[in-house]
Amino acid sequence: MWEFEPKELVGRRVVLRPLRPEHARGLLAAADHDEVFTWLPFPRFMDLDEVDAWIEAALDERQRGRRIPFVVEQTADGALVGSTSLRNLDTRNRGVEVGSTWISRAAWGVGANPESKLLLMGFAFESLGLERVFLRADNLNRRAQVAHENLGAVREGIHRHEVLRRDGSWCDSIHYSVLRGEWPQVRRRLLMRLDPGPNGLQPSSGEAP
Repeated sequence: MWEFEPKELVGRRVVLRPLRPEHARGLLAAADHDEVFTWLPFPRFMDLDEVDAWIEAALDERQRGRRIPFVVEQTADGALVGSTSLRNLDTRNRGVEVGSTWISRAAWGVGANPESKLLLMGFAFESLGLERVFLRADNLNRRAQVAHENLGAVREGIHRHEVLRRDGSWCDSIHYSVLRGEWPQVRRRLLMRLDPGPNGLQPSSGEAP
């Protein structure tokens, strides 16, 4: 079980807030394009009933100690632009997964995804004292693979037929990880990615999840 969970993780561009039922309308508005949900195990939300069901399932996982789901809120205007989670906590071996991430198509390329990763990994390593953070990408999802590589995560290998896609085909998941000793360098890379200099944020083809 999780020993505790944060009230919020605050960055310059986004704030990660623990998911609550009242976030439903904001998340429905953030579900602004089918492409956002291409690689997720659930389709794009089309109405509040679907969002409510998704939130209920995520909060049930939290209650059972399997996941801490967050909403991603833009600091500029308070709008919700998606969701991300810490999941599969392994307390004995001090590891956790960053995943279940989706970001509004309108928020791609503005730093929401890399800053979310910065906040979650910082919490995992610096507050929870964990040793390993891992991420996954569908073998067909080149955008996510590039995003993980841009973080400085190490590609570990492929887990064959790990996830059943919505269309009934099998996904070979590519696993990446960051270790505690690697975190300072990864953190510097993320900070440079978010604040590269006078030209501002430089969008990457792999930034979106």
